[in-house]
Amino acid sequence: MIPAAHVARFTAALPFFLSFLLIPLVWIGAIKGGLWVLLTPLATWYLFSAIDILTGLNTENADLGTTERQLFWYKLLTQVWVPVQFLTLFGLIWYVSRADHLNGWEIFGVMFGTGVMTGTVGIVYSHELLHQRNRFERWLGDILLAMVLYSHFRSEHLLVHHRYVGTPRDPVTARYNEGFHRFYPRVLRESLQSSFRAERDMLARKGLPWTHRSNPFWRYWALQAGMMLLALALGGWLGAVLFLVQAGVAIWQLEVVNYVEHYGLTRKHLDDGRYEHVLPRHSWNASHRATNWLMINLQRHSDHHYKPDRRFPLLQTYDESEAPQLPYGYPLMAMAAMVPPVWKRVMNPKVRAWRARYYPEITDWAPYNKARHPMPR
Repeated sequence: MIPAAHVARFTAALPFFLSFLLIPLVWIGAIKGGLWVLLTPLATWYLFSAIDILTGLNTENADLGTTERQLFWYKLLTQVWVPVQFLTLFGLIWYVSRADHLNGWEIFGVMFGTGVMTGTVGIVYSHELLHQRNRFERWLGDILLAMVLYSHFRSEHLLVHHRYVGTPRDPVTARYNEGFHRFYPRVLRESLQSSFRAERDMLARKGLPWTHRSNPFWRYWALQAGMMLLALALGGWLGAVLFLVQAGVAIWQLEVVNYVEHYGLTRKHLDDGRYEHVLPRHSWNASHRATNWLMINLQRHSDHHYKPDRRFPLLQTYDESEAPQLPYGYPLMAMAAMVPPVWKRVMNPKVRAWRARYYPEITDWAPYNKARHPMPR
């Protein structure tokens, strides 16, 4: 007989497995065509937002004394997703490149939905995996990122974003009043540059050139080339194009979430040339239940930056006295970000209120929006 404790742990983890529902949805779109190709984005953006409204906020926090053994089902979730996504992505490329019943727009719709899946779930799971200290999980994270041609995200996220979040040196922190359509091309360019510089500088401190085999960019490039070649082998040039379409959508999904997570929030620049330590107040927090199921508590972003080594089920949520709160979950906030006037109408007053609450002594915020503000050491 299965111990009651094991059953309880599995039951508690079960809602987070809802992300696996996206797998049959993309296949239904590919097999049936027509408006069925809209299933995945509709479910991801609208269905989970509707469930958020029905289920409300989850303000409960897990016991921080929970052991690694007790997190078995949560760890399995992210690890199993890797082969499942691999088989789904390349199975779809093989199938769609040979599907006579799909027209051009339907083919695009299938791969758009696939990119929503690999971005909303795949990259979020890779984010969880790359934060772990063991090589196995980090390799799994690298494989997921290679499937969307964004492998440098690991170096950028660990070496740049977490160190410099809330400062002008972090490309991913969206400046106050910076619309998403200006943020997006900037972050694509600057995050690639900053991640490569971070790895190059680490090697230089060891007296090694950037060409040294320990530079993870060699692994990134090899994995990405392997994924592209596999797509080409399975679907020809059309397969390669399909692979690029889903990767582009996935990257856009990631960066719109990055935009939402830190918009307008900055760490105070201290007199000694440094910035204050990262606190929960430096990331937008959201406790919307269903979206946190889908994105494995990524919306508890305030705690993630405060304690980056916590696995997702242990991330704590905060009330408005400790961290700024998003009015809606990530899907609705991402849609608002696509229309900058709407976004600014919703979020700019919140940023101004945040500034007045935490930093009433700062009267000139202009330097915090400039990339040439003094850099932290």
